Amino acid sequence: MAVIPFDNDTGRFELTDEVHRSLLDRLPNSFGVQTAGEGVADVVVRGTIRRYDDEAPLFRPGEEPGRVNVLERQVTIVVAVEVVDVQENVILWDATSLSAQGEYLEGSQSEDQGREVAIQRLVQSIIDGLQSDW
Repeated sequence: MAVIPFDNDTGRFELTDEVHRSLLDRLPNSFGVQTAGEGVADVVVRGTIRRYDDEAPLFRPGEEPGRVNVLERQVTIVVAVEVVDVQENVILWDATSLSAQGEYLEGSQSEDQGREVAIQRLVQSIIDGLQSDW
């Protein structure tokens, strides 16, 4: 299995490496396969990071009029991904708009922690999708 670094349509360039590392760590073990270069792999995983958002879905009115206190923030990552059987030239599984969220507490946690949760959930969604069709 070859896992190609995803193209990245966002301004968050660190996502390419973070998503790639997480996929490399978890995909081969989940399916009992080894990683290989793209030229010799039987299966290739590739995709594009389409969107990255950091929003505040949980807040309450602040003490001053027109102000809010953010309690929780949420990172959302959206990707397009496809898994191709190179030998048969067939798409084994694909998703054009797969998204995952990672929550973190404002003030006590960082966006990095929320992003890590979102990436882990994203990778798990890819594994679940592949397992349902593989």
